[in-house]
Amino acid sequence: MDYYDRLKDYFPEEELKKYAHLRDLLDDQEIYHKEETEDYLLLYGEFRNFIFVDYLLVSGKTRGKGVGSQVIEKLKKKGKAIILEVEEPDPAQPDTKKRIHFYEKNGFQIADQIEYVRETDDGGTLKLDIYYWSPVPLTQQEVMDRMAKACEEVHNFRSMRHYGRIQADPEEVLELKEPAMN
Repeated sequence: MDYYDRLKDYFPEEELKKYAHLRDLLDDQEIYHKEETEDYLLLYGEFRNFIFVDYLLVSGKTRGKGVGSQVIEKLKKKGKAIILEVEEPDPAQPDTKKRIHFYEKNGFQIADQIEYVRETDDGGTLKLDIYYWSPVPLTQQEVMDRMAKACEEVHNFRSMRHYGRIQADPEEVLELKEPAMN
């Protein structure tokens, strides 16, 4: 099965980049990489001081057997912060809670001061949470700055060509909120 078919079978349509966009990222964007085995598929951007995980998919037959954690550990060994987007928990979609639990179990925390809302191709909105892991403490502003870079270099790479619009203008899709007072 082609890697894109694997992604289409698992990820919601509103989160999935077009095949041509991914092809351009892999062919022409130096920072963008794909690792694919029978057990997992990983698409990510590796920057100077962080890694942006665009897609991580563990095959159904190996899910729950530690494969995903091994992939995360391999990324952690690079010694850089890791940032990714996660759907908010949805009771109608049990996988959303499982994903959150997986990342939290692997040491990720939610950037709870960052609001991240993107427009979908059909004009709707997609609200995602930013999760991160770092070998050194990061402020929420530092996490947001890295996410803005991922938007510019990954989501927006040739997005006018593929979608007729900028996918995720950091100025419009990211907002740092004041910390909640307890």
